[in-house]
Amino acid sequence: MPVGYTLPVDLNPAQREAVLYLNGPCLVLAGAGSGKTRVITQKIAYLLRECGYAGRQVVALTFTNKAAREMSERIKNLVDRKVSKGLTVSTFHSLGVRFLREEAAYVGLKSQFSIFDSTDALAIIQELLATTDKARLKAVQQTISLWKNALVEPDQAEKIALTPSDIEAVRVYRSYNATLEAYQAVDFDDLIRLPARLLESNAEVRQRWQARVQYLLVDEYQDTNECQYRLVRMLTGDRAMFTAVGDDDQAIYAWRGATVQNLAKLTTDYPGLKLIKLEQNYRSVQRVLAAANQVISHNPNLFDKKLWSDLGVGDPIQVKAMDSEEIEAESVAFRISSERVERQANWRDFAILYRSNQQARVLEQALRNLRIPYSVSGGQSFFDKAEIRDILSYLRLIANDADDPSFIRAVTTPRRGIGQATLQALGEYASAQQLSLFEAIFSIGTTDRLSARQLEPLQTFGEFIQRIQTRAAKESAQAAGDILDELLAAIQYERFLYDTLDEKPAQNRWQNVLELVGWLKRKAIEDDLNVMALVQHIALVTMLERSDDDAPDAVKLSTLHASKGLEYPHVFLVGVEEGLLPHLGRDDDDTASAAGEDALAQRIQEERRLMYVGITRAQRTLNLSWCKRRRRAREDVVREPSRFIAEMGFQAGNAAGVDTAAGLSPKERLGMLKQLLNKS
Repeated sequence: MPVGYTLPVDLNPAQREAVLYLNGPCLVLAGAGSGKTRVITQKIAYLLRECGYAGRQVVALTFTNKAAREMSERIKNLVDRKVSKGLTVSTFHSLGVRFLREEAAYVGLKSQFSIFDSTDALAIIQELLATTDKARLKAVQQTISLWKNALVEPDQAEKIALTPSDIEAVRVYRSYNATLEAYQAVDFDDLIRLPARLLESNAEVRQRWQARVQYLLVDEYQDTNECQYRLVRMLTGDRAMFTAVGDDDQAIYAWRGATVQNLAKLTTDYPGLKLIKLEQNYRSVQRVLAAANQVISHNPNLFDKKLWSDLGVGDPIQVKAMDSEEIEAESVAFRISSERVERQANWRDFAILYRSNQQARVLEQALRNLRIPYSVSGGQSFFDKAEIRDILSYLRLIANDADDPSFIRAVTTPRRGIGQATLQALGEYASAQQLSLFEAIFSIGTTDRLSARQLEPLQTFGEFIQRIQTRAAKESAQAAGDILDELLAAIQYERFLYDTLDEKPAQNRWQNVLELVGWLKRKAIEDDLNVMALVQHIALVTMLERSDDDAPDAVKLSTLHASKGLEYPHVFLVGVEEGLLPHLGRDDDDTASAAGEDALAQRIQEERRLMYVGITRAQRTLNLSWCKRRRRAREDVVREPSRFIAEMGFQAGNAAGVDTAAGLSPKERLGMLKQLLNKS
């Protein structure tokens, strides 16, 4: 360690070793709550302040915008801004956008390409399949996504496709890629796939980027897929100066292509790999960690690891059997109400976690009955709202006028006298001439396909978009706000909302539009992005950038998948029963019989890791419950306690505590709650 450099005194020995190690590739095996973000940010500070690395030579990658923001904020407090200038802290996808913008010509793209989100991509697949069967469409989309994540091209996919669903996906895959190319667009998977392919095939590009990325740090390494693994290998090259931080016990995303084997591959692909384990937990009491260790010990772990804590033993873990999901929900709501008073806690200190979104409805009803404020994770994204998609369609068309889906949405919202017959004729002409719909506006007038009455509003719209394009390409980030304001005024979107909706919903939608524009203006100034660059980043954002301080004082309802990375003082884990956790498919019995033994074992191992994630969200108290009967379709089905309860070391239903509300009617429960409130 350089003379004069002092690490924080509260780093434990393993954390300290992880920060200081720079002799080659390093894998930091970071258990839940073990301070991995602190290790990454301290290591970046060490690289920049003491090891001679310039900010532009260091790249840190993670999976969510929230994690990237948190990391960036911490680094600001550790390193002077001049020293960190040029530092990249971003998601894999954001790095992919930057890479493709610079290297667009090598992959047949214009620098102002469009990024299609899952909704846009699904629309293309629907057009190719000519069906409205949502399950069928989603299955094809998921299969194509998995192939792209595994770097499987259409020709390879054709050889490995066995099921009717896969064969159908192969047929769509090639046409889907061709459609994206025609639109000068990429989907989310392409943001990683195309850079990885280009780095592998083009030595000039590879050398340029390897010279730029002198040190790479990757968070949540267990969540990487094959494509991301190859990208990391290509960026780091033979020098292999990187730190990967991950936890094989928290690998819960196999369904979207992630593979825990990427951790094991590091040990074989890099024989000199340094392995450092972070086992001290700074989040949970020992009873919670003991239960987590017990459960995960039933998996064939890649690395031996056992979490421990010096935060005390903690309260006994509660395990309760309920007669139905309604009683389970009422009991949880009642206990949260009473514990909030007894513990003098806030509503936000409590979380209810579950395996499936379908479990939320009855829980919401029980919380509403007791007037308990709550928020549900995984609700509709701000950017999925109709009014937001309307405005973004204009911006995307301005950035890339070959973006046909955005053209269709923009040209028809608000309505401007352009009907379906006009669009159909335009589409047929564009297809025959191999033009985008926007390009076709300016040449279809030489044909007799459209009348003057049909042609005039199209050309007026086209000229309007061209005027804004000219300004957007020339003017700086400072002018982005003016351009956005002028766009809104020109299309008269506020008037359109009030003309087509009642006053209250129109007001709400307009407020959302103003919130979007305000956010875009701030983003343009903060990141020095003109309108063209701003549009390419919009598709990567799934929610407005609000800090956790803005979160309401409300009980959190969340799926186990969405809870990863979060923590709460008091956790209620519901539906801990066979058929839900572990969840083996839409119909567990059919899935169990149809799946091969190896596939089924892997599925259960992933579900066990999901249980481990749920347990380790709890800081102070953990409460588990399961239902003896659960409504399935139109009948009550007898359920069994999850095998994970026994693996934790508990007998299902033999609680380490008594539920004082068990067996009472909702009215009697409410009476008990009033008594508790009166006592306080």
